[in-house]
Amino acid sequence: MKVLFVCMGNICRSPIAQGVFSKVIRDANLQDIVDIDSAGTHAYQLGQPPDPRAQIATLRQGIDISHLRARRINKSDFLRFDYIVAMDRQNHHDLLSACPPSHVDKLKLFMTYASEAGPLDIPDPYGSGVNGFEKVLELINAASLGLLDAIRLQINSAANAN
Repeated sequence: MKVLFVCMGNICRSPIAQGVFSKVIRDANLQDIVDIDSAGTHAYQLGQPPDPRAQIATLRQGIDISHLRARRINKSDFLRFDYIVAMDRQNHHDLLSACPPSHVDKLKLFMTYASEAGPLDIPDPYGSGVNGFEKVLELINAASLGLLDAIRLQINSAANAN
């Protein structure tokens, strides 16, 4: 099972999601079953580490994302990943435009996995202060648990089919 988180530049929201969801998957003891990555729809900061404010916010939860590097989504990602999770509607739209029609069902807005009704978009915190990154982290934590439930359901369905 492979999950790809996508935002615009791959230095704020999607690496935070990658780090948080990696921890969620480890805590659920599914690290041998689920691979996680992140990418951006644009190539603004290729090869750069996550924004320092993103690193600070995740470190407060014991998650180190400093080793991650920004990359742009590519055509093979649409084939390789089972879940391609956009942080907001604009990036979801950009993904829809680039995605082969046979793989569109893999594209989802991350916040649709949150158990409580809330915003559909995880706002881009780049132009904000530390509080903006804390809000992003809060939203990502909420959606991660729902995504974990969806993946568990898929794993259980596949196991029952065998």
